[in-house]
Amino acid sequence: MLRLLVLAALVLCGHCADENLRFIEDNTRVVGGTNSAPNAWPWQISLQYLSGSSWYHTCGGSLIRANRVLTAAHCVDRVVSFRVVLGEHNLSANDGTEQIIAVSSIRKHANWNSSNVAAGYDIAILHLASSATLNNYVKLAALPGDGVVLAHNYGCTITGWGRTTTGGSLPSILQQAPLPVVAHSTCSTSSYWGSTVKTTMVCAGGNGVQAGCNGDSGGPLNCPVNGVYQVHGIASFVSSLGCNAYLKPTVFTRVSAYISWINSNV
Repeated sequence: MLRLLVLAALVLCGHCADENLRFIEDNTRVVGGTNSAPNAWPWQISLQYLSGSSWYHTCGGSLIRANRVLTAAHCVDRVVSFRVVLGEHNLSANDGTEQIIAVSSIRKHANWNSSNVAAGYDIAILHLASSATLNNYVKLAALPGDGVVLAHNYGCTITGWGRTTTGGSLPSILQQAPLPVVAHSTCSTSSYWGSTVKTTMVCAGGNGVQAGCNGDSGGPLNCPVNGVYQVHGIASFVSSLGCNAYLKPTVFTRVSAYISWINSNV
């Protein structure tokens, strides 16, 4: 899910319970993306919740330990039963590569404020009931070094099962789309997000074509560094004007700003 800030940004969740959010109770996907190759992003997970007797995709996330998942705090604000699906590609089919593991406990940042996503701290770690089996389909994400900030226009990729258009339908196949980094010095100008974005966030995209959308929240911003993809962002929110509003880049929690917190909570 990506969250919309009311009058400013939209949280990117697939099934949201907050009445102040747009796209309540529906799923969404990457805007302007393409189908990923099967298991091309083996650290990507689908976070799902139980409603009645069925499980529903709500957010993405990244496997950072065999039994730990990094996601957005707003994805797990509700008190419901969660599970993660690893090795997933097509949500509507049994690919034969999936591993399904229950979430046993959740660690949200102590400063997270569910009523103000723009304040930051939109980060959580899910403790899984058992460890995943690492293989060609399920692998650990690489994280950046503490404090690393990527340059303006650095090429990254968002992945997720969120909407492909604002208000569009739910995709079955994991989507991917290029989202170049927008430097904070640019993204914090009045033409972009202004003071809404903090230095602990990463802006990416904003071309009016590709963007994150509902259902992508918690998922990774994947950036190649020295030949290895690192998760530099956790999808957090987009503009209430639309997921792919021009000069309103998708906003991510900057992972490198929380390395110490991550290390103390895994």
